[in-house]
Amino acid sequence: MEQTIPGTTLFDGVQARKGYALNKMCFSFNEAGNRAAFVRDEQAYCRRFGLNDAQQAAIRARDVPGLLAAGGNVYYLAKFAGILGLDVQDLGALQTGVSKEAFIARLLAQAQPVQAR
Repeated sequence: MEQTIPGTTLFDGVQARKGYALNKMCFSFNEAGNRAAFVRDEQAYCRRFGLNDAQQAAIRARDVPGLLAAGGNVYYLAKFAGILGLDVQDLGALQTGVSKEAFIARLLAQAQPVQAR
């Protein structure tokens, strides 16, 4: 049974296979030398990991929904976002099309007990 959440790309087995190269590249950013290599030559670094055209285009555009659609896992993409000075809340804001402040406010509102709402 396939689940859908409007505006969300579910990360399942199909997405995992689709995004393997992208996620492997993002995982490599755990090492400072790899982050520096990416900054020096993004295109060469993407080719080194075998990213497809859609993945490379999304990297160049800093297109978070595009990266998710191309098989990116948000936890690996956080490594890429760190190079750009972004955090997971920035990614959530970009994914949902709201400001970071609005995204944080939404998270906080959802964390409140039902009676307090």
